[in-house]
Amino acid sequence: MAKILVVDDSSTVRDEVAGFLRKAGLDVATAVDGKDGLAKLKADPGIKLVVSDVNMPNMDGLTMVEKIRGELGNASVNIIMLTTESSPSMKERGKAAGIKGWIVKPFKGEAVLEAFKKMVG
Repeated sequence: MAKILVVDDSSTVRDEVAGFLRKAGLDVATAVDGKDGLAKLKADPGIKLVVSDVNMPNMDGLTMVEKIRGELGNASVNIIMLTTESSPSMKERGKAAGIKGWIVKPFKGEAVLEAFKKMVG
């Protein structure tokens, strides 16, 4: 069972983030978009943290978060958005959906590693 789910349509970003977290000793699964991420979260109740992009095909990250909180009724999983988006309206939508944080790319793993570790226990 994975503890962290990295959701990004860019294989480069997905591999960079997942690789960094794995090297830090964390269990990581990946998903290619929000639809895939939602399915993987449904299938693995051990996931404690979702790190997701916003802009993706099939289902964007914010819609995925709203479905995690609404359809799945999962209020306990921690969700961090990792995106190039920095608009206040997007951030407000994320906050209203229950995300824990908003990180603007590029990913700086060392800066967030301890916080991520705390979120997964």
